[in-house]
Parts: sequence; structure tokens; C-alpha cells
Amino acid sequence: MFMTKKIGVVIVAAGSGSRFGDPIPKQYHMLGGKSLVAHCIENFARHTAPDLIQVVYNPAHQDLYDAATNTLDGICTLPAPTAGGETRQQSVLNGLRALAGQNPDVVLIHDAARPGISDDVIARVIAALDTHSGAIPTLAVADTIKQADDSGVITRTIPRESLHRAQTPQGFHFATILDAHEKFEGQEFTDDAALLETLGLDVVCVEGTTNNDKITRRDDMDRAQDWVNTTQKEVSRMSQEEYRAGTGFDVHRFAPGDHCILCGVKVPHTARLEGHSDADVGLHTLTDAILGAIGAGDIGQHFPPSDMQWKGAASDIFLKHAADLVRKRGGRIVNADVTLICERPKIGPHTQAMREKVAEILEIDVDRVNVKATTTERLGFTGREEGIAAQAAVSVALPIN
Repeated sequence: MFMTKKIGVVIVAAGSGSRFGDPIPKQYHMLGGKSLVAHCIENFARHTAPDLIQVVYNPAHQDLYDAATNTLDGICTLPAPTAGGETRQQSVLNGLRALAGQNPDVVLIHDAARPGISDDVIARVIAALDTHSGAIPTLAVADTIKQADDSGVITRTIPRESLHRAQTPQGFHFATILDAHEKFEGQEFTDDAALLETLGLDVVCVEGTTNNDKITRRDDMDRAQDWVNTTQKEVSRMSQEEYRAGTGFDVHRFAPGDHCILCGVKVPHTARLEGHSDADVGLHTLTDAILGAIGAGDIGQHFPPSDMQWKGAASDIFLKHAADLVRKRGGRIVNADVTLICERPKIGPHTQAMREKVAEILEIDVDRVNVKATTTERLGFTGREEGIAAQAAVSVALPIN
């Protein structure tokens, strides 16, 4: 759960779902044993307190709502749903007003017809609100876009490079979006971000996912069922895994040179790191952490300094070897965290490139890799700028035998 912000959530579930072609609105249909709206509520309950989740519904659907949310009994207790309006925009405003007494810092506005919202997308929207007035998940448009006149004749091809498909949750600073909705009450916009765009406020796009596409028609439920099946298989697989933690520590002294290799990235400096290989202290300590997690000794046992074939070798060889040992055991690297300890060179400008390089070597998502730096306040050998130290922690999932 994110504790630095008080996060409110408005889940819009007041629509009739006329395009879905069923007398029961789509938000109350079952998917993997739970209603669409229940999927949404459970996903957001992992990121905020249940009393900050406000569902907006049609009171005529009270029985459907009660039945659809009964799977939440004992999991989370929500405030009473609030009635929607004639339009989606009015429904959102009603939800925001119902949340106002809770004084959230930010709010996420989500369509109940998007049950596939993931933790990663929610986290990206929340994080983007540190520096922007609003944030929305989007997907790049892959198809060629044609504009046509009323008779269907193409009038032009629209460049797709800057085009994005908008999803939800759309996140905003609470006071800002409430003020915008009240200012434009009675007018109609295509989504919540459009209100801030009209006011000249910045709304940033973050990466969405195809699982988060809106369920509009019947055949969309088949796609959503595929997502549920995949998720359930993942949960089943995880229940048959055990998690291991490993740590690593390494030190290399400085020698004459003009750059260091750190976490696979060439960093300009007034010295290089001395070692039998390329002396990448970051990758060495991470290699040791992975080997430790699976009980496979240390880097020196696998790549002895006495063996001249490793003289000047790129350290990604060592890290790939450790990752391959995990895969050969049917396991996976869950995450990796590296801390570089030095006064200089400055690591901050290079951490993103380092994360991407480590993720590439380990063949995992970059959001599972963290690289950071600290100093020893001018104390010790790193404080005297005699070398660099590094420590790492990893978690590894291995199948239970």
C-alpha cells in the first residue's frame, strides 16, 4: 500500500451497458467467479483504505450491486455506493463529492468495465502525480488511422506516432479535479483528463496494458476470460513456489584510467576500477547475491581469478551465468536491488541506464530492478575516494520439489 499519499478512488458503475446487449449491465456480470465491479474494488483495495473507495451506481440496480459485491464480505468494507447522474461526467462529480469528506490528496477515477487493471499501472499513475496535475494510462496506437468524410471517402491519413488510446484509472490531485468538474458541471467531456486539458493543466501519459481494455461488447468477455485464466494459472504456479533471498557485497579499488564500468554502463571518471575482469563492482555483487539465493557458492568459485580466460572479461558474462542457473532449476528472479557506495563518480545520472542494462542481462522487466547510490559521509576508503563498494539483495522464486 502507498502510504505517502491519501488515495481516494471513484469507481464508475452507473451505466446500463446498452452496447453489451444484455438486460444485466456488464459491470455485474461474473468473470472468474467475481463480478467485474468486485474485481476493480479488490484491485484498488491493495493500494488504499477501503473507506476511500467510492462506487457510483444506479440505485435501481441495488440488488445487482449487493449480489455482485457479496464476495467482498470479510475482505473489505466499503462506504455505501452513491447514485450516479444522467451522464458519466455527472456520475464522476457525484462520486468526488461523496469522497470530499475524506479529504484525499489524490484520486483515481476508474471505469468498472475495466476489471483487468494491474498493480503496476495503478502504481505508475500514482507516482506520476508527484510531478504532474494528472496522469492517465495509455496504449500507443498501432494501426494506421484514416480520416473520412460523411460519405466514407478518406480525406487524410493521421500520423499515429503521437496518438494514444486512453484508459483508466485517470489520476488527479483531488482538489484540482473536483474544482474542474464543478466548474464544467452540465457540460460533457470525453474523459476526466479533458477537463484539465481545457484548463491548461498538464496531464501525462503512463504505460497501460491491453488487459485493461474496456469491456464493451459480449466478445470482450472472451478476451477478459483469457486474462482471468492466465492470472489464475499464475496464482496456481506461485502457490507451488518458495521464495529465496540472497545478498552480495564487493569492493574494488581505483586505478589510473578515465572511466568505470558500473552495472554494465560506462561511467566517465578520473579513474577506473581495478580487477581481474572489467571490475564491475555492481554486477559482481549482484552475481553473488543470486548465487547466494540458490545456494550456489560465490562468483570466485565459478570464475576463479586464477583462470586467465576471465582476464578483462565483461561482467555480464558472470551475471548471465547466475541467471541461467536459476532458470535451469525452473526458477525466476523476482527482483534485484543494488546499492553503489562511493563519493565519486556521481551515480544518479546513470541509474536508469544501469537498471535497463541489468534488466536486459537478467531478462526481467526493468521495474523489477533498482539501482541506487549512497556515500559514507567521507568516512573510510570510499570516503577517501580510494575505491567503490557495492551491496545487493535479490529475491528468487524456485519450484517446491
